[in-house]
Amino acid sequence: MSLQLVALVAATLFTGAALYITLVEHPARMHLDNAALLAQWQPSYKRALPIQSGLAIVAGLAGLVAWYVSWDWRWLAGGAVMLANWPFTLLAIAPVNKRLMAMQGREAGAESRAMLIQWGRLHNVRSALGAASTVLFLLGFAAST
Repeated sequence: MSLQLVALVAATLFTGAALYITLVEHPARMHLDNAALLAQWQPSYKRALPIQSGLAIVAGLAGLVAWYVSWDWRWLAGGAVMLANWPFTLLAIAPVNKRLMAMQGREAGAESRAMLIQWGRLHNVRSALGAASTVLFLLGFAAST
C-alpha cells in the first residue's frame, strides 16, 4: 500500500505542477512583451525540468511496481500514462525547448512568441497525461483499501 501511495502522491504533485503551468503561469507570461516573455520562460523551464521529470519517473515506476505486486490494471495503465510524458517530451517538446533555450533576449520576437504558443499547447498534453495517471492511481488506490 505504501508504494501505491507514493505513486498517487507523486502523480498528484506532477499534475498539480503541470496544471499550474498550464492554467496560471504560461497564460500570465503570454501577456508580456516578446523579450520579457522569453526571459521569464527560460529560467522557469530550467527550474521546472528536474522537478517535473523526477516526479514523472517516481510516479510512473511506482505505479508499475504497484501493478506488479497487485496485478490491478489501473496501476499499470497509470504508470504507463505517466511515463508517456518522457517520450512525448523528448520527441515533441524538446526540439521547441532547445530552440527557445538557445535564443538570446535580443532575438525575441514573433518567432519566439509563436514557439511559446506552441510550447503551451504541447505542455497541455503533459497536464492531461498527469491528470489521467492521477485518476487511474486514485481508482487503484480506492480499490485496494
